[in-house]
Amino acid sequence: MHFMNFDYIFGSLIACVADNKIFSQPEIRTRFEALFRAHDKDVTFQYFKTFKRIRITFSNPLLAADVKIRLHKSEFLGKELKLYFAQTLHIGSPHLAPPEPQKQFLISPPSSPPVGWTQSSDATPAINYDLLYAISKLGPGDQYELHAATETTPSVVVHVCETDDEYEVEEEKKAVKRPKPKIIQTRRPDYTNKS
Repeated sequence: MHFMNFDYIFGSLIACVADNKIFSQPEIRTRFEALFRAHDKDVTFQYFKTFKRIRITFSNPLLAADVKIRLHKSEFLGKELKLYFAQTLHIGSPHLAPPEPQKQFLISPPSSPPVGWTQSSDATPAINYDLLYAISKLGPGDQYELHAATETTPSVVVHVCETDDEYEVEEEKKAVKRPKPKIIQTRRPDYTNKS
């Protein structure tokens, strides 16, 4: 037969059913299965209620083809029964290939560095003594102009923060001045006796 020449053997059918009764009522399910068991006693069924589909797997792909020819667009429960060959989709190789060698280092560092890689030495830190001296002269609450304003640029002014103790004292003074909010109790609804 010509089916033996295909690379993929069609051994399963997908039935599209419009009526949901087949998924909930066993007697209708038995009638449906009897249509296919008449052609193959070893046929198996998988019901997908959400998709309104039934996968029918036959013991022989020739039986699946014969059933598709005979029952496709036939009537079941007053509605048209559509049958399609079930196929799996393989794009390229069915096996997952590892990434290219130049991209493997970007995914996760290898156990050994790539060929030709050398570790860079850390640069020695540069200490700017003029900057340290200027910072040591700053006092709390003072303002220092770092860059004078021009016609096209604004001036840059540093405002030195106050110490933590002074900040806490100010916050305490603000808290004393603020009155505590008064919680007003909600009035209970009037009780009415319904008896």
